[in-house]
Amino acid sequence: MKKICFFDTKPYDKTYFDMYKEAFDFEIDYFEPKLNADTAIMARGYEAVVAFVNDTIDAKTIDILYEGGVRLIAMRCAGYNNVDFKAAFGKVHVVRVPAYSPYAVAEHAMALLLTLNRKIHRAYNRTREHNFSLNGLTGFDLHGKTMGVIGTGKIGRIFIDICKGFGMEILAYDLYPQTESGLHYVSLQELCERSDVISLHCPLTKETWHMINKNTLQLMKKGVFLINTSRGALINSEDLFHAIKEEQVGGAVLDVYEEETEFFYEDLSGEIIKDDILSGLISMPNVIVTSHQAFLTKEALSNIAEITFENLKEYFKGTGLANEICYRCTKFGNCDKTDKNRCF
Repeated sequence: MKKICFFDTKPYDKTYFDMYKEAFDFEIDYFEPKLNADTAIMARGYEAVVAFVNDTIDAKTIDILYEGGVRLIAMRCAGYNNVDFKAAFGKVHVVRVPAYSPYAVAEHAMALLLTLNRKIHRAYNRTREHNFSLNGLTGFDLHGKTMGVIGTGKIGRIFIDICKGFGMEILAYDLYPQTESGLHYVSLQELCERSDVISLHCPLTKETWHMINKNTLQLMKKGVFLINTSRGALINSEDLFHAIKEEQVGGAVLDVYEEETEFFYEDLSGEIIKDDILSGLISMPNVIVTSHQAFLTKEALSNIAEITFENLKEYFKGTGLANEICYRCTKFGNCDKTDKNRCF
């Protein structure tokens, strides 16, 4: 029986992985701490570890895992910017869940926009205190407005379909545009200049890191709304904070934050948040922050569990790894797979 351990495990993870584990011949242990150089020693004796987006899988962590016998890191998420692929190459295979439920993320993005625009969160709090005043709750029609979508993968395209249902005009930007999609692609500059709302749906890479910064924010319409349900470091948080204070940005909804690792997924309600930018953003009336929950639907959690186990099964059977990724995949877009359809 193959031994596998999970890091950064939450109750909802156990619920859905336990639903599927009986169909696979694995011995599983769940660990609550995040995976990093300090906790990697806990994986000694296991053949594979299952990790998450906020784990720190740097060179030191990978070396400790490798020395302890780990040969596979199975990411139970689509994101992989927290993995040092060069350090892993030739030692530890890395697989991921590329598409668990793009509808979950796209729908959450629209839910955040509607909530902020129509002040639903403020109205909810008021009426619970028997305050039925409408003062300060005015929003705007989405119909006829221009939505700029950065990233036109599965999630981005589903979000575009949702926006079209509201009668919005769509501008798209992608480093690798899908020319036959029928989407109206423009430059990043034009998208920033013309959009009333901008939503981010792209991966975090060297090219996209801090793509929303002081310069691009200044290009945008005064009062623009920003949506980020992708990766926190796509936005320079300090620049965004100042742009909101200066009223260049009219509102922001964030399901991710570039320094979220220490905070998100944890109950810190009894503690002082020592991140001034995060604290400042949360305190603003025109900002909504959720704790990286866009993926959190029954369908998505079920798919994550099933695909993760299928990835593990492929590895232990010695067959090709359909969802493997390495530094050559991320850097060049293509990887010369071995005859076993693996990265090395």
